[in-house]
Amino acid sequence: MNHQAPVYVRRSDDALLTVAYYHFYAWRGRRPFWAGLFMICGGFPIAYYPYADLRLGNVTLAMATTAGSGSLIIGVLLAVLGLALWFQQAIRVFAGVASILLALVSLPVSNLGGFFVGFAFAMVGGALALSWVPGKPADPAEATAAEPVVDMRKADAMAGGVQGVPAPRDSETAHASETTAHADGGRNSAG
Repeated sequence: MNHQAPVYVRRSDDALLTVAYYHFYAWRGRRPFWAGLFMICGGFPIAYYPYADLRLGNVTLAMATTAGSGSLIIGVLLAVLGLALWFQQAIRVFAGVASILLALVSLPVSNLGGFFVGFAFAMVGGALALSWVPGKPADPAEATAAEPVVDMRKADAMAGGVQGVPAPRDSETAHASETTAHADGGRNSAG
């Protein structure tokens, strides 16, 4: 959740739909919502395509394979992992790795991973689950300290000096006889 996002305070004249939207927005921000949604959307085509049939007039094209039960299991597992990720954020690493592995297994088992649609959704969902980290609430003291402070010393120093010529940094020594290997307490400097 973005710690800089404004906190919603309900007013008496807000519509019920507005209140529901902001509550959903806050709920969604505290969990890997998009990772779970991509996993659920990836499980659907993987489970659906082996059991689907297409009717063209009187002709029925069935895409049933011998691995239909494997496809169903993979699709249901991806959907369950996506739902579990919404309600148990602590399993995000397990769910991400399991989603990626199930997506890879779906390539040979389930009609090329649901014709690459389910495979792509499951891979993206797994990557999002692995990369999501819960946010930490900002302390009020840190929020005031994190505000940008304009350093007027540099502006004042550059106003009186030659424009375009940088001044020495605070960490540099004023002695020209010292080499960079021995300056600044023994630390090497590249510039």
